[in-house]
This record gives sequence, structure tokens and C-alpha cells, in this order.
Amino acid sequence: MEELRHCPASPADLYGDIYALDGKNPYVRELPEPDVYILTTGGHRIPAHSGILASASPVLENIIDSPPRKHQNSGKLIPMLGVPCDAVAAFIRFIYSSRCREEEMEKYDIHLLALGHVYSVPQLKQRCIRVLGERLTLENAVDLLQLSRLCNAPDLHIRCMKLLSNTNFKALQQTEGWKFLQDHDPHLELQVLKFIDECESRKKRTRRYREERRLYEQLSEAMSCLEHIYTEGCTGVSPVDAADQPAASRKRGSCAHFTTCHALQQLIRHLAGCRKREKGGCSRCKRMWQLLRLHSFICDQPEAYPCRVPLCRQFKLRAQQERRKDDGMWKLLARKVVSAKAMTSISQTQAKRKRSLEKSRESSGGSDDLYRIRTRRQSFLKFD
Repeated sequence: MEELRHCPASPADLYGDIYALDGKNPYVRELPEPDVYILTTGGHRIPAHSGILASASPVLENIIDSPPRKHQNSGKLIPMLGVPCDAVAAFIRFIYSSRCREEEMEKYDIHLLALGHVYSVPQLKQRCIRVLGERLTLENAVDLLQLSRLCNAPDLHIRCMKLLSNTNFKALQQTEGWKFLQDHDPHLELQVLKFIDECESRKKRTRRYREERRLYEQLSEAMSCLEHIYTEGCTGVSPVDAADQPAASRKRGSCAHFTTCHALQQLIRHLAGCRKREKGGCSRCKRMWQLLRLHSFICDQPEAYPCRVPLCRQFKLRAQQERRKDDGMWKLLARKVVSAKAMTSISQTQAKRKRSLEKSRESSGGSDDLYRIRTRRQSFLKFD
């Protein structure tokens, strides 16, 4: 039988924070005799106290309350094998003082995570997960992924998965951890590949959604500019009856989207002077006809006040009489354009409210309490 040796760490190193054995505190309490011993790798024994261990860990409490083995005369032995003796000493020190030295956490973070999981010490486990998450790299991501699965650490597991999904797959294949995973854990390899594929699909869907939304916002902006041009007039194009209107009504509104408005004016001039009238002729004329037709599906002007955009009424009557097959597609496009316009209006309103709140906060001298009161008041007014 291997001879048992005491751990080289002194009692002051193990639990001096609790019992003030370092000499810094004049009110030194007497240390009771240890009644249990922690058996570590190499045959070292660490003295400890069953009451403190049982209060910190339910697993250790069950071990302590279990009946003693036969031929055990030197106190109850609790084996903690498979990790270095210094890591076990740091684990016991954390149980006594709820603290862990930085150099020990840096050196034995993986061992301490395993001990915290096995013996149900959540404070130590969370601290190890946070430290390992900060030191996460591509080289150790696969190893920490396997460790997170064994130690039931979902936060660390997600961080490892996200790092692997955001990394170039060719670089991932060159790491030793991935090669080991391919040879010894194909199930986890399949999970990682599925997660990477789902992330790529999600990115494509998000990119496609943003592109579609940007297109609908541009069409909504074009519809607004079209109404602006034919109702108020702009820099180069005005309504037909602009000269017959009184001076007050001939005042042109400020153009909020100059680039879009200018492009529409060029299309209008081209449509008025284009000589390619045959089918399949000018693409610019087709684009302008499509914009006018889209406007007819969006326009909700009553017949008592007819819309001033050209061909709006003709397109509406034609849609009611002919019932074309593509009318459903145009109606769907019109709904999406109207929805994009509403979302843009809401976001602009929220941005204005945020800027006004920030200005009021600056004018009030940076008072956080007054800022919170005004923000809460704005939220109540919004719900009312």
C-alpha cells in the first residue's frame, strides 16, 4: 500500500483567511482539529473540517455522512484523484475563503471547473467559466467545447460554438483539437457542423431580409417623391396646373430625398420625350410605368379628391375591369412597401424621441434621476 503523505501546503495557506493564521489579525481564533482528510494524487493528504466542507458542497456532505469504511483509523478519507495536488488545495482554499488566487486560477482553471462541477460548488464553477471564456481561442475552442459538455456549462458551450461558427473552416480543420474530434468524437463533430450550417443559413436569411427591406424602403421613398413631384412640384418638374394655382398653393415643399427625387424627374422627362413606343422598347419607360402602376395599388385617395399622379385612376379602373393574373403580386408588393414605410416612420419617431431625451438630459446638467423620470414618463405616454 502506498504511504500517505501530508500535503506540503501549510494550514495557513489552506484556510488562513478564515482562521487568521497569517499573523495579520490580532484576534486569532484557535483552529480545531481536522476530522477529515482529502486524499490527492501522489498519496498526499490535506486536513480539513467536515462541517465546512458539508456546508459548501452537498456532494461532500453525502460523502461525509456515509458510513466509514473498515480499517479506517486515521479519520475519514475523501479521495480527489485525477487532478494535481495544488489544484485540490486551491479548491479547498476556495471552500474555506470563497477566494482563489489569480496564479492558481490561471494555472488550474480547467481542473477547478471540473472540481466545481463534480462537487457542486456553483460559485467556483461560474468563475472558472468566466475565466475560460475570456481566454477562449481557436486553438483551445474544441477542447473547451468538450469540457463544457462534460461539466454542463451551457454558457461556455455557446461561446465555443459561436467562435467555431465565425471562424474560417479551413483554419479550424488545421487545429489539433478538430483532428482529435474527428477521430474520437464524431457525434460532437456532427453537432458542430450542424451549428455552423444553421449559422450560415441564418446569416443568409438575415442578409436577404435586409436587402428586401432596403428595396421596399427605396420603393416607398420613390412613391413619396412621386406624390411630392406631382402635388407640390420639385426642382425641375411641376404639376400641369401649377400656373393656374394661387401663389400660396404654388409654394414648393422642401425635398427630403433629393437623390431619389432627381432620378424620378429624369425618368419623367424621358417618358415625356421618348419615341420608342413599340413593345419591348425602352427599359427606362418600362421602369416609370411600373412605378406609376405600383402607385395606383398604394394610392388610397377618394374619388371626390382625385389623385394628381398621372394614370393613377386609369390603372385602378383597368385593374377592376380586367383582373390580370399578376394583380396579386402587385398587391403583395404594395402591402410590403406600405409596411416598410410604416416601420421607417416608427424608427424615425423613436430616434427623434431619443435625441430629444438626450438633449433634455444635457440641458438638465446630466442628472440621471431626472433623465430616468422623463424616460419613464415618455413610456407611460406611449402606452396610453
